[in-house]
Amino acid sequence: MKVIVIGATGAVGKAVVAELGQRHEVVMVGARGGQHQVDFADIASVRSLFAKVGKVDAVVVAAGSLHFAPLDSFTPEQFYVGLNSKLMGQVNVALVAQEYLNDGGSITLTSGIVAEEPIRNGVSATMVNAAVEGFARAAAIELPRGLRINVVSPTVLAESMDSYGPFFVGFEPIAASRAALSYARSVDGAQTGQVYRAGGRA
Repeated sequence: MKVIVIGATGAVGKAVVAELGQRHEVVMVGARGGQHQVDFADIASVRSLFAKVGKVDAVVVAAGSLHFAPLDSFTPEQFYVGLNSKLMGQVNVALVAQEYLNDGGSITLTSGIVAEEPIRNGVSATMVNAAVEGFARAAAIELPRGLRINVVSPTVLAESMDSYGPFFVGFEPIAASRAALSYARSVDGAQTGQVYRAGGRA
């Protein structure tokens, strides 16, 4: 299969590329690196990306920015960081991908453990991740031509503990390579409308 991985240069994306690359042709896309570049918060940029790459069998998004801060200091502009990037960026990809996926193709989006287990300073992250999951569940019943859509919800990554560790005290981190297995389940599997929870759950 031919698979686009958006966010291919990040910690999760690199692991996903390594996992899927064992079986599939992977097109690596980043904000600045990779074979192609995209600003997925801009649907015109997403359309341009797909026009260049052409027909594919699967699309994976492992990207998205969020703002972390105490609720009492949050501004609407800070909420829009996650809404414009991690939520609408992924929605933009799903909307455009419908036109370029071969019959039976799949879309895999990314949420995160805070969708179900909120943390301090993470109100925006919880809101956005839960919205991504809701979008996928609803989109799954409307996609045509046997297209599938799922979400991977990783816990905090071992590779990201230097940056995010203070937000995730008491959480058990997992290796990005372990999270990548959940993306493989989505791409190579048969289910739709699922949230694959990658590590960290009791």
